[in-house]
Amino acid sequence: MAQAMRHDPGHSLLATDGKPHPLQDTLVGVTLVLGALAFITAMFHDLHLLSSWAGLIGIITGAYGQFISVTTRERFALIVGLGAAAVGFFLGMAHGGLFGGVIG
Repeated sequence: MAQAMRHDPGHSLLATDGKPHPLQDTLVGVTLVLGALAFITAMFHDLHLLSSWAGLIGIITGAYGQFISVTTRERFALIVGLGAAAVGFFLGMAHGGLFGGVIG
């Protein structure tokens, strides 16, 4: 047997090139969490501050993650998180915006 396959637990689930990408994986996780938070809270009219801010920060982290992503799996997860964050952000903006009711 010329080569033996060994399982290496040090690699990420999202890394298909065999190298760890801790920054990219962190950005994927943050974008997915913020996207889910923005999307879910956008369904409630009174939570527009939370949904709009979570969506905005999710869009920013997702965009930066797309900029530095290495593998297709990372990009796919980032697009899912970005989509949810964008929907939450836009619905939060429609319900009152980033500062609706706080300033004024």
